[in-house]
Amino acid sequence: MGWALPDRVKRLAMPSYRYAPDDLAHLQLWVAETPRGIVGVAALDTPQARELPAGADSGLLLHGLYVHPDHQQQGIGTQLLQMAEQQVQTRRLGGLLVRAQREAGDFFMHQGLQALDSDDREQAYQHRYWKPHPA
Repeated sequence: MGWALPDRVKRLAMPSYRYAPDDLAHLQLWVAETPRGIVGVAALDTPQARELPAGADSGLLLHGLYVHPDHQQQGIGTQLLQMAEQQVQTRRLGGLLVRAQREAGDFFMHQGLQALDSDDREQAYQHRYWKPHPA
């Protein structure tokens, strides 16, 4: 709800941003909890080969990273991202791919990810970031 979008667009788009039971068949979910409940979630998936940047032969896709607005700026997103990076290392993959909203770009670049070329019209997500994993 913190994205810079008109309220109507947020209201219409929100159902598509909720994970359903079918999503659990192919997504790996990590959650951040407090005693009051879940405050953050990271969803990991396998990217399609065409989504990877040139020269990368494998990777992990951070499908979604969400932190409740009341709990942002507390390191929760950073911890969830670090868990994803650990999965890249453990699986010996080429890097971490992120598809993000425009507003999240500064966060991912601050975390060491590089913005990928957004001129590729074949890509459904204009704002994509990559963090290679050293061999």
